[in-house]
Amino acid sequence: MQATGTFEVNLQPLDSYAKGGGGITLGRMSIDKIFRGDLEGTSQGEMLSAMTDAEGSAGYVAIEHVSGVLQGRYGTFALQHFGIMDRGENRLVLEVVPQSGSGELASLSGTMTISQAGDKHYYALDYELEE
Repeated sequence: MQATGTFEVNLQPLDSYAKGGGGITLGRMSIDKIFRGDLEGTSQGEMLSAMTDAEGSAGYVAIEHVSGVLQGRYGTFALQHFGIMDRGENRLVLEVVPQSGSGELASLSGTMTISQAGDKHYYALDYELEE
């Protein structure tokens, strides 16, 4: 099955434990999202990033806890991000953390893609739910 829609995201810097060095800047941010469409809900999470001196090259990982209604089913789940930019070429993997679902989403598994056009963010969640 697939769920699609839009989301708003608010990222705020947080204090970092590690400082980086040698041309690498480490960062930490909070994530707050509001999802609309086939997934109606909110999420909160944290992101860790590594920015390099090379233009267009960086990496990030993030975990967010999503709470809401997915095509009529209420529950929560965790979403894990892995993103790499290599001189402007992007690779992004977002997956539902196995066995992280609760409520009517307890058996949720799947992957999400996100895109941006101007200031608008879009998601597509390809998912499965065991009956």
